[in-house]
Amino acid sequence: MAENRKIRRALVSVFHKDGLDEILKTLHAQGVELLSTGGTQSFIESLGIPCTKVEDVTSYPSILGGRVKTLHPKVFGGILGRRENEGDQQQMAQYEIPAIDLVIVDLYPFEETVKSGACEVDIIEKIDIGGISLIRAGAKNFRDVIIVPSKAEYKPLLDLLQKKGGESEIEDRKWFAKQAFGVSSHYDTAIHSYFCK
Repeated sequence: MAENRKIRRALVSVFHKDGLDEILKTLHAQGVELLSTGGTQSFIESLGIPCTKVEDVTSYPSILGGRVKTLHPKVFGGILGRRENEGDQQQMAQYEIPAIDLVIVDLYPFEETVKSGACEVDIIEKIDIGGISLIRAGAKNFRDVIIVPSKAEYKPLLDLLQKKGGESEIEDRKWFAKQAFGVSSHYDTAIHSYFCK
């Protein structure tokens, strides 16, 4: 089983854009295709970097006021598809699902919104659904995918891109998966605490 993976396509879906510039420029320089939605897509294009709209992949627009953007089989199939599983690869080809090798997420700021004293409607809207699902999918398929679950992992990703030229080893991907489950666990704990008040 090959343990090294080359990043060819990345999905970027972040709330905060700061700190992302150098990563995006490095990915572009390494020939990585970027997929994104909404504000993140506009930010990527503002840097002069081409970006494919997720809706061009899914043939489905962002709906319900942005509540549903990335939740689609062509996105999650691209993340969860096992590269060395023949059945997965056949289905990905059959349904024209592009493999996604890197996922970069920065979740909606739920805790910060609670601390700000915002009303319940605003707080509930900051419960991230697509982002947390992307994190879990990427972390589950760490054998094939790098998942960057928060800004705290931007520097380790940039280091990896610069040192290894867009390739990763299984140990790298497993480390990012560990970080990802830590982020998702903390996020869900914060939401649970809010509902327990």
